[in-house]
Amino acid sequence: MRLFRLAKIVSVSLKYGLDQMILSNEPTGRLAWLTRLTGRRQFSEPSGARLRMALESLGPIFVKFGQMLSTRRDLLPPHIAEELARLQDRVPPFPSDIAVAQLEEAYGKPVDEVFVRFERTPVASASIAQVHFAELPNGTEVAVKILRPGIAPVIAHDLALLDAAATLLEKLWPEGRRLKPREVVAEFSKYLRDELDLMREAANCSQLRRNFKDSELLVVPEVHWDWCTTNVMVMERMKGVPISQLEALKTHGVDLKALSRAGVEIFFTQVFRDGFFHADMHPGNIFVATEGPTRGRYIALDFGIIGTLNDTDKNYLATNFLAFFQRDYRRVAIAHIEAGWVPAHTRVDEFEGAIRAVCEPIFDRPLKDISFGKTLLRLFQTARRFEMEVQPQLVLLQKTLLNIEGLGRQLDPDLDLWKTAKPFLERWMNDQMGWRALARHLKDEAPAWAAILPQLPRLAHTALSAHPQDETRAELARISAESRLQRRWLMGCGALLVTLLTLEIARWLCP
Repeated sequence: MRLFRLAKIVSVSLKYGLDQMILSNEPTGRLAWLTRLTGRRQFSEPSGARLRMALESLGPIFVKFGQMLSTRRDLLPPHIAEELARLQDRVPPFPSDIAVAQLEEAYGKPVDEVFVRFERTPVASASIAQVHFAELPNGTEVAVKILRPGIAPVIAHDLALLDAAATLLEKLWPEGRRLKPREVVAEFSKYLRDELDLMREAANCSQLRRNFKDSELLVVPEVHWDWCTTNVMVMERMKGVPISQLEALKTHGVDLKALSRAGVEIFFTQVFRDGFFHADMHPGNIFVATEGPTRGRYIALDFGIIGTLNDTDKNYLATNFLAFFQRDYRRVAIAHIEAGWVPAHTRVDEFEGAIRAVCEPIFDRPLKDISFGKTLLRLFQTARRFEMEVQPQLVLLQKTLLNIEGLGRQLDPDLDLWKTAKPFLERWMNDQMGWRALARHLKDEAPAWAAILPQLPRLAHTALSAHPQDETRAELARISAESRLQRRWLMGCGALLVTLLTLEIARWLCP
C-alpha cells in the first residue's frame, strides 16, 4: 500500500513537472542529475496551475494541504498562493449504508430508533466527513455530520509521506530550509487531526454560539450533545442561501451592502472582543437566512478550524491596524518588538524604515482599493527579514481576513474595509484603556478581594511579628529601634489604606 502510494506521488509529480519546478529554483546545481534522469519536458500550463492539478490528482488530503499552504503567503510566491487558493475540498460521498452503519455503531442501536427520519442521501460531502439531514424524536430538524470511515489511517499515512517529502526537500534543496517545509507539514497535521474529533468541533460550535447569543448579525446552530460522539456531530438544521448565490439573495430582498459591512463587524468582534474566531470562512461554510426572525443574518457552518488570540495578540493587531491607518510606522515597529515577535536587539529606526518602504506606496491609492489582508501579509514578509517567526494564530487570522475581505468585496465592490473597521478598532482600544477598562478589571478581581479582605489584619500581624530568618537577623540588629518603629507604622498605615480602599471599591462594584 505504502509503496503504491509513493509510486503514485512520484508519477503525478513527473506528469505535472513538479521536479522541474524545484530544479528551476535550485541554484547550486547539486540536483542536476535529476534533470538527466527525468529529461526536460515542455508544459503549457504555468507552474502554479500544475501544482494545483497535481494536488487534486493525489486526493483529498493533498487538496487540504494545498488549501492550508495557500494561507502561507509569507512563504510562497503570490502566483502560486493564488492558484492553490482555488482548490476545492469536494469528494464523492461514501455510500449511505456505510453512513447508517457508522451511526448504528456510535449509538448501539438501529438508526430508525435514534431518529424519526434520517435522509439517506447526503447534502454535503468533503474529505473528512459528510452531512445528512434528520429529525429527532421531539420533532427537531437536525444536520448529522458523520466522519468518513477509515479516514484516520489514510490521513496518518499521507501525513507520513508529506513529512518524508518535506525532510527530503530540506536536505536536497538549500532554499527548502528557508521555506521550513517540515514546520508547515507539522502545522497542517495539527489542524487536520483536530478535525477528526467531531466532539471538539461541536465544542467550538457551542462556544461560538454562546459568544453570539442574541446577536443581530450572526446565527450559529445549536449542538444536540446527547447525540454527539467523536465520529458523529448532531446540530440544529440551518436554512438559508449560500453566500455565493448573489442573485438568489437579491431575489429574497437581502441588502448586500449591509451584509458586507456586517461581515466585517462579525470578524472584528470575533477577533478583538472574543479572541475566538471561525478560521475557515470560505463561501461554502457561510449561508444567509432569508426567512423568519433571523432574515438577513449570516449563518456559520463547519467549525473544525478555530483560531484563538490572547490579549497580547489582540493588542498587537489593534495597535498595528490603527498605526497603519495613521501612517505611524514607528509605532508599528515598536509594537512588534514589545510583543517579542522580533528580537529585542532590533533597531527601531531600521525596522521602521523597512515598514515605511512597504506600506507608504499603498496610501497613494483610495482607501477602498487597499487590501487589509495583503497589507498584513506584506508586514509579515518584511518582518521575516528581521528574524520574525510568523505565529500560527496570525497565519490563521491572515487566512480568515483574506476570506472576509474577498467575500465583502464580492457583496459590495465599493467596500472600504479600513473605513468600516476603524470605528470598531477605536472603540475596542478605548475599552481596553481608561476608566471603563479599570472598572472592568476591578470588577473581575472583586471576588478574589472579597476572600482576601477578612484575612488582611491577620496577614499584616503575621508579617509584622514574624521572626526574621537567620540571614537577616544580623542586619536587623543593626537597625535602630526608631527605624523599626517607623517601618511598623508605615506598614500599618499602608495595610489600613489598602483595606479601606478595597472595601470602598468592593462596595462600589457590588452594592
